[in-house]
Amino acid sequence: MKKSICLYFQVHQPLRLRLYRFFDIGKDSHYYDDFTNRTILSRVAEKCYLPANAMLEELIKANKGRFKVAFSISGSALEQFDRYAPKVIASFKRLADTGCVEFLSETYYHSLAALGSEQEFKHQVEKHAQAIEYYFGVKPVTFRNTELIYSDSISAMVYELGFKTMLSEGARHILAWKSPNFVYNSCLQPKLKLLLRNYTLSDDIAFRFSDKGWNEHPLTAEKYISWVKNALSTDDIVNIFMDYETFGEHQKASSGIFDFFKAFVNQVLYENSIEFVTPAQATKKHSSVGDIEATDPVSWADEERDISAWLGNDLQNDAFGKLYDLIENLSIANDEGLWSDFGHLSESDHLYYMCTKFFSDGAVHSYFNPYDTPYEAFINYMNVLSDFSLRVKEKVKLK
Repeated sequence: MKKSICLYFQVHQPLRLRLYRFFDIGKDSHYYDDFTNRTILSRVAEKCYLPANAMLEELIKANKGRFKVAFSISGSALEQFDRYAPKVIASFKRLADTGCVEFLSETYYHSLAALGSEQEFKHQVEKHAQAIEYYFGVKPVTFRNTELIYSDSISAMVYELGFKTMLSEGARHILAWKSPNFVYNSCLQPKLKLLLRNYTLSDDIAFRFSDKGWNEHPLTAEKYISWVKNALSTDDIVNIFMDYETFGEHQKASSGIFDFFKAFVNQVLYENSIEFVTPAQATKKHSSVGDIEATDPVSWADEERDISAWLGNDLQNDAFGKLYDLIENLSIANDEGLWSDFGHLSESDHLYYMCTKFFSDGAVHSYFNPYDTPYEAFINYMNVLSDFSLRVKEKVKLK
């Protein structure tokens, strides 16, 4: 049996908040920076989504369907594609029509609902599945939680929702001596198969590809394939998971990232000893080799591979707690507009901007942060949340 490579790309764009001052509370309930959202979405569409989708479509057709890949596209991104870049939706539909692309399920708003409210988590997963079926005509069968966050308790919720395959991070502290290059299963739900990210091989492309200070720079397709083959010499599958914005946005086109990826795919398929599989195909092809236990949540972020990037300080925990404390009143109010704003305020990005980890992973956090300091992010978010809370209370009174 051939060894396998599973490629998965995350596509997400948050709805960024405008500068919202204390004096706006109770007077202006438009929270979003429409100009910035449109500008960034349009830029990334031109640099990444459109050329990268064209590249994948070309690879699928040229290799007669032997090249396969998976995407998870947040509902927040889909809404903005509809609003600002409908060509991107059309290009993803063409990929869907090839039959070689699997679209994964996730929380609609790229949220931490799995850690805040089981009720809201299930709602967002169902809402996202409906959106994927609406746009691409397929029902997701594989689950990928926001930021690959996984724990035993989350696996139980995911299995209850009907999924048999889930993606997560191959974190050392849950794997111990084990390799990430096998299929595993949840210790609570043995029928839920797990695919774990090989973070070394994934980050070689996502973070280190254009780093001239890296001792392996420049990264060639031949060199990278040799590393993949070495990993598969005794193991079953290499899971390469990364942000889709790696292509053309984080790694500029001038770095050679597109040419590298095409050469990598074509050479793998030419040698014919390894095949590309989607996550659903991977867990059908390869049997589980054992349980994975994760009492505490793991993620794909930072060196710690935990949730401290989002819930690692008092600012973040205060904002998170106050937002999810509104769930009961939101249910009473039952207002579609309020639920939509709640969803966008639950996007994990807002908490990420409040991160105070300035050491080993500070540079990564700075790249993705539109605020000068985490405290500015917190103040702006809490001003918005104060206005939102007033609207919820007012709606409940009217009920």
